[in-house]
Amino acid sequence: MDLQGSIRERYDRLASEAEDDLSCGNTLALAGLKPGLAVADLGCGRGSETLAAARLVAPHGQAIGIDLSPAMVGQACRRREEAGLGNAFFLVADLTTLPLAAGSIDVVLSNCVLNHVLDKAAAYREIHRVLKPGGCFVIADVVSLAPLPPEVRQDPQAWAECYGGAIAEADYLAAISQAGFMPVAIRQRREYMKNGFPLASLTLRGTKPA
Repeated sequence: MDLQGSIRERYDRLASEAEDDLSCGNTLALAGLKPGLAVADLGCGRGSETLAAARLVAPHGQAIGIDLSPAMVGQACRRREEAGLGNAFFLVADLTTLPLAAGSIDVVLSNCVLNHVLDKAAAYREIHRVLKPGGCFVIADVVSLAPLPPEVRQDPQAWAECYGGAIAEADYLAAISQAGFMPVAIRQRREYMKNGFPLASLTLRGTKPA
């Protein structure tokens, strides 16, 4: 079962197809970005939100997009060149081992991506590590409202389609709290069914203690 390979394959394929809306929340609207901030966008895809963030934090701030898919990062770099944004940067990396210095980021954004990560707790520990004291995250993601059966949990395609990797809401929130974030607020919530399974998309905001 190659979950990461299936996810990378899906997004490498989507990178060359027509633009899809792969998000599940409006993180930029809730982030309160302003000039001079350093922003990391986890699971940046083709870079649309990273580039929007780069414009908001210009001229002295920067936005760094990170994605598992080399093809997506390639598309994002092309868009950056077309936009002429010198304060946007893109990297290929796993979200549990971010290539960023500790305490270097003011705001972490992510939109419907961390459900793809095998170890959500590790991802949130990394987010906590790279944030400056007093920094925050605004993350939209998918959680399950009922236990997913083993055949779904073990299906790479279900993971790639943004529901196989969803964990219970209580477990998701516990992973955030255990990483050291207080408080954590649910800013947006939408419940829905996918392939017969009850899910919710949550937009969350949490702060690293100063």
